[in-house]
Amino acid sequence: MPDVISEYQKWKQQGENLKTQARQAMESRFRELLAEAVSIAEEYRADFGASLKAASPVTVFRYRVSGKSKAKKAGKPPAAKTAPRSEPEAPEPDPKVARLQRRLESAKKKLEDAKTAGKPTRPLEDRVYEIEDALRLSRQQA
Repeated sequence: MPDVISEYQKWKQQGENLKTQARQAMESRFRELLAEAVSIAEEYRADFGASLKAASPVTVFRYRVSGKSKAKKAGKPPAAKTAPRSEPEAPEPDPKVARLQRRLESAKKKLEDAKTAGKPTRPLEDRVYEIEDALRLSRQQA
């Protein structure tokens, strides 16, 4: 009889060890998937200026955009040196300013739609003002 009890206790201990290992593996995989989802969401937002919508069973998925800018991947190799041009190239618009301009256009459109529908416009007017203010500040800093 003691053999059965000791074997059962060994089996139970092995089950606990396996359960712990499985829990750790699942948590690790979950964190990896979340990290991948965050990177995809950030890339989507940077490229298209909008955030991705989560699937309907997912009620909350939040992440904070870090203040630090990550190093960009090299898109083009540096061009060979050529003769200097006589006219300077137009500087590329700041991506932050471009993003704010798109958001402002979208907010103004929503405001106009609300006005035509006869809905309250105060929150939308406030949002347009906030975006215009942020746009003004970002242009001053540049």
